[in-house]
Amino acid sequence: MKRILFLLLMLATTPALGVEPAEMLDDPVLETRAREIGRELRCLVCQNESIEDSNADFARDLRLVVRERLLAGDSDGQVFDYIAARYGDFVLLQPPVKPATWALWFAPAAILIVGGFIAFFYLRGRRTAPGPVPLSAAERDRLDALTGPAEKRDAQ
Repeated sequence: MKRILFLLLMLATTPALGVEPAEMLDDPVLETRAREIGRELRCLVCQNESIEDSNADFARDLRLVVRERLLAGDSDGQVFDYIAARYGDFVLLQPPVKPATWALWFAPAAILIVGGFIAFFYLRGRRTAPGPVPLSAAERDRLDALTGPAEKRDAQ
């Protein structure tokens, strides 16, 4: 019983989602749009969290900016353009594919392909390594002089 009570207490102390009731718009359609836009914008403090999920002050400010732009009559695209113009493409969780962001989009695949080629040629080179080279006549005579004739060694 104590364990269940402890677990319930721990669940009750988890952080709430970032949007505060005072930030919400009266119009449910605009609020839905604001939340969808907020899920596509990165919190620059938290880095891997959307502004809708973040409790950072900066995320709160961005949520307010999004709602202000929607109240001003901006479309979703205009809101994204406005935010990206102020904070750069990094604020977008899905940055556009353009020359400035090619590294974000194509570097992981390029690294994987180059690594695959390196591994392929490395493993291929190891597989074709030469086997033991037979002894020359002079080397065999020297070995026999040191250890005795080969027939004698094989008999032991």
